[in-house]
Amino acid sequence: MKYLIIFKGMKKILILSLGFFMSCSHSDFKKLDVSKVNPLNELNLEAISKVLDSVSDSQPINILNWKDYEYAPQVAFKMAHSESMIYLKFKVIEEHIVAKRTETNSSTHRDSCVEFFIDPDNSGGYYNFEFNCIGTTHLAYGPDRSNRTFIDKDLIESQLFIASTLGSEPFEEKSGKFEWELVAAIPSSLFVYHKDLNFNGLNSKANLYKCADDSQKPHYLSWSKVVTNRPDFHRPEFFGSVHFKNN
Repeated sequence: MKYLIIFKGMKKILILSLGFFMSCSHSDFKKLDVSKVNPLNELNLEAISKVLDSVSDSQPINILNWKDYEYAPQVAFKMAHSESMIYLKFKVIEEHIVAKRTETNSSTHRDSCVEFFIDPDNSGGYYNFEFNCIGTTHLAYGPDRSNRTFIDKDLIESQLFIASTLGSEPFEEKSGKFEWELVAAIPSSLFVYHKDLNFNGLNSKANLYKCADDSQKPHYLSWSKVVTNRPDFHRPEFFGSVHFKNN
């Protein structure tokens, strides 16, 4: 009977594994090569946007993983690096925008929000950068949803550059048709659990998202496919592969 129980357990695991691979084709796990650029002399929205437009193709954040949330704004990102800095640009077109949170490490995902989750060195822990549409930032580190440690808010506010075409003042939800862009310059110093991090040649795992929990049309989109029963971005097993080029 002991062996029968073990066998049944093994069979159940096998069935789950087959179901997992049937749900996720090879193409669902995205791959991205991130171009290297010279460090920018000045960090502002225009400069970051210009350099990203010159070296990076737009990557869509357009996968609808959960049938209960069918609204899909148009979302794309561009990314580059300069060894000690990651440059990001998000472009969004959507019907509703909301930005109530202004406090660093508040619940920015409830607003119109774009997100960048990254495990820099495939060590199992990842950083979740969550930016609402006016640049308020939520940043923590850990191996999963339940075990996270906030990055010090003073460090975030002093080290991170972020700017949005919507400005930085909070507002209640607006409806219509809105197009906005957000850029960020993320220094390696914010990766506090990875001392002396250099992006040159680094192979990482990451996913990028768009959400808005408190919008009239809540939505949850991802760059790399997520296979769960309900919305959950804290699933590093579904991160795509990101290679930071060294030339």
